Amino acid sequence: MADTPKVKAQATQEFVPIKEVRDGVIILKDGSLRILLMASSINLALKSQDEQQAIIGQFQNFLNSLEFTVEFSIQSRDLDIRPYIALLQDRYAKELDELMKIQIREYMAFIKDFTERANIMTKNFFIVIPYDPALINRSGGMLGGLLPGSQKGAGALADEQFEQYRTQLEQRVSVVEQGLVRTGVRVVKLGTEEVIELFYKLFNPGELEKPLQVTNLQQVQ
Repeated sequence: MADTPKVKAQATQEFVPIKEVRDGVIILKDGSLRILLMASSINLALKSQDEQQAIIGQFQNFLNSLEFTVEFSIQSRDLDIRPYIALLQDRYAKELDELMKIQIREYMAFIKDFTERANIMTKNFFIVIPYDPALINRSGGMLGGLLPGSQKGAGALADEQFEQYRTQLEQRVSVVEQGLVRTGVRVVKLGTEEVIELFYKLFNPGELEKPLQVTNLQQVQ
């Protein structure tokens, strides 16, 4: 009987293209860099026809003005109401008025029943801004450049080199931010902890569904 070929075990980290996250900048294993922006949304259905045309026109102008690639990514997650229910339960335990306790209890039952019957999703909108020192025109982003694929290793970036590359990236961030502000969309740059949390959940879809904790989230709401 022939020997069964052995499959070499590989650590999960080998399939993650991210080398490190430094000062909110994602450094990939191939030496390219990314910055992630979290963006607000606009409900065009609530706008007048003139406002809709103005927003679409400004967005078209923004896209036409770009001299580098960007990627827009939408992350949809099931809404986790457990933190809200826990808040109501705490309020229920501290409430002294019996009528208010009844109302809180009924409200919690309504929320639980409604979310069980309805498929309620939360959506986060991200903009991926790439910078590749070796090949500026190469496309990339959260889905293209941040998923496993054929990559060449790159050495560690020196502090001076990193600051130079980050300056280039920050200039691109300013261009994107200024362009989107004209459309009414607000953006905020994700910090190191927020980027790590985002990609941890991306590569671990079985984890508990919790909203992304962005420190200055109110800027995009």
